[in-house]
Amino acid sequence: MKVNEYFDSKVMSIGFESSGQRSSVGVMDTGEYTFDTAAPERMTVVAGEMTVKLPGNTEWQTFSTGDKFEVPGESSFKLQIAQPAAYRCDYL
Repeated sequence: MKVNEYFDSKVMSIGFESSGQRSSVGVMDTGEYTFDTAAPERMTVVAGEMTVKLPGNTEWQTFSTGDKFEVPGESSFKLQIAQPAAYRCDYL
């Protein structure tokens, strides 16, 4: 397992591998963040809400607990977090 901290510890995650699948689970404090991706990712909102601007989109979309969205590899996406939220990221 690997612990990651981003944005002055406002975003924290634990990365792990299970049955050959790489994933991470984490939490985000309130704020606005931009993440770069190396590989494609599937994000699942575990708790709370995330307002997201995906690559190539001009509109922000809000995803709530249980919702999923995918981000292409070699891209970046923006997040707005109004209340602390939890997520799972699966690397595709």
